[in-house]
Amino acid sequence: MNKTFDMSEEETDYEGDLNSLPDDSNVVKPYLLELRQRAQKDIIEPYDSFNWSDSFLIKFLRARDFDVEQSLKLLVNYQRWRKECPEISANLHPSSVLGLLKNNYHGVLQGRDHSGSRVLIYRIGQWNPKDFTAYQVFRVSLITSELIVQETETQRNGLKAIFDMKGWGFSHAFQVTPSLAKRISSVLTDSFPLKVRGIHLINEPIFFRPVFTMIRAFLPEKIKKRIHMHGSTFKETLRFFFSEDILPQEYGGSGPTIEEVCQKWTCHILQSEELLTQLSIYPAEMVTPDFHPDPESAHSS
Repeated sequence: MNKTFDMSEEETDYEGDLNSLPDDSNVVKPYLLELRQRAQKDIIEPYDSFNWSDSFLIKFLRARDFDVEQSLKLLVNYQRWRKECPEISANLHPSSVLGLLKNNYHGVLQGRDHSGSRVLIYRIGQWNPKDFTAYQVFRVSLITSELIVQETETQRNGLKAIFDMKGWGFSHAFQVTPSLAKRISSVLTDSFPLKVRGIHLINEPIFFRPVFTMIRAFLPEKIKKRIHMHGSTFKETLRFFFSEDILPQEYGGSGPTIEEVCQKWTCHILQSEELLTQLSIYPAEMVTPDFHPDPESAHSS
């Protein structure tokens, strides 16, 4: 890889974890410079309409452990995906999925797991396919992803997701086409600057397997190895991966109920409407300095 600058001795001698360094670290700056310079040559849109802020670009570096080549690929894929999938990405307004949110379909646990990952929960049974398409359901995931990727700790430690498949039926299966399955897998693997550290399925029925097999076929091996199927014994097995104090009571933990988790996250999404509107218009727009994605840690980071 040809570089357009020379790193100092201090930077080349650094042997620590680059992900742990702050955005303004002198060790980090050369990586940001190289990514910015290379993106200006390869990016799809004209560079003068793109956000080149350190806070935006560093998300992609952290997502690929500061491998500039891979970070650039991720950045280009992210912009291309947002541009080519307007049915999902062009309208991130909470009102577009308010029915799903108010039906307690989705929530983010207040506490992180032992490795610092954010933990997301999706309750498939709360999604009525007669009212919401699979694209709208996927949009809920994108809304949450755009919010949590603003958090430095989440950039560093990624996310884990729990999919509660209770209530899955044929009406859900008909919504998940091969085309959508491919797009879902693309975002999971190479089109969004978040590390997917684990995917956990619970209450999965037998007739979910054909759809799962279709989605799984598009996933790389490293993601396949992070998928765990818990079935109906999830209350016992989830505790091997998540501490009981962060898990909802319905999932064998001692944390807030799942409805409380979902309602609190819905409130946070609604309070973030200005940012989401901004992202709908300009996917790469810089977040305002006073925006705190995590209401619990606004004063702790």
